[in-house]
Amino acid sequence: MLGEQGFLRISIAATVMVATLGVVFGILSGSFSIAFDGVYSLADAAMTGLALWVSSLIIQSTRSDAQSGRIRNRFTMGFWHLEPIVLLLNGCLLMMVGVYALIGAIISILNGGYELQFGVAIAYSAATMFVCAVMALIGIRLNRRIRSDFISLDIKAWIMSGAIAFALLVAFLIGMAVQETSAAWLASYMDPAVLALVCLVMIPLPVGTVWKALSEILLIAPVDLQEHVDRIASDTVCRLGFVSHRAYVAQVGRAKQIELYFIVPEGLPAKTVEEWDALRDEIGNAIGDESANRWLTIAFTADREWAE
Repeated sequence: MLGEQGFLRISIAATVMVATLGVVFGILSGSFSIAFDGVYSLADAAMTGLALWVSSLIIQSTRSDAQSGRIRNRFTMGFWHLEPIVLLLNGCLLMMVGVYALIGAIISILNGGYELQFGVAIAYSAATMFVCAVMALIGIRLNRRIRSDFISLDIKAWIMSGAIAFALLVAFLIGMAVQETSAAWLASYMDPAVLALVCLVMIPLPVGTVWKALSEILLIAPVDLQEHVDRIASDTVCRLGFVSHRAYVAQVGRAKQIELYFIVPEGLPAKTVEEWDALRDEIGNAIGDESANRWLTIAFTADREWAE
């Protein structure tokens, strides 16, 4: 069954193919927008490769073989923190490429546009749009089961590339249609005009991903996770007669990091280690989502300073 890494490998291969076609057809047709599409695809392939590498590290660190043991000994806190960093770099790169292309398109329009080989450009746009649509549909179906941020961002990239190809196809068809009419002067402006329009739509798309990744890098506590943990901790405090609790949570990539401290009354009757462990298991089960991606620490203390 196709998984996250399998899809990312296929995505890289398809992206490199589209990028190569974009550069070649951009030169043959004289289209800056097609060349931009190729460069955009190359940047996306590089970032998808980086995402694949991080995904492999995260998965490998959760295994129990000797090599994974050596990795965990060197990186005892895991690799989850790399995931939002890659997503942030990816989103920022896509936006910067879009801004650069928009500036170039505006300059071309002000300079009167340029001649274009519409036949070659139309062939490229149609082929690219088909590849993008297939990859986006495969990714959407797969991510309903996996729910991977890497695949989610890759799907957005394919949709963006497909939107570019579609807009180019429409513009090139219009440009070819008006060549023998009184509006033939419009043909020179088709390529930079549609590129500018696509960039205006494309630039804001990664903003949500960038903000989410930045909030994870800054360890901003997710509201829903904080409320969930606080509710369980408060119930435990009331049920067992503890004084209070302190909860520290963060979502870092696919990992949930939770530190939970319970302030117990001074002079509380002693419990065995096994009894404390059983209580930790009970609280952990109530929090849920027990997996290799949950980092949960539960401590009990009568000194508030240990919990602050």
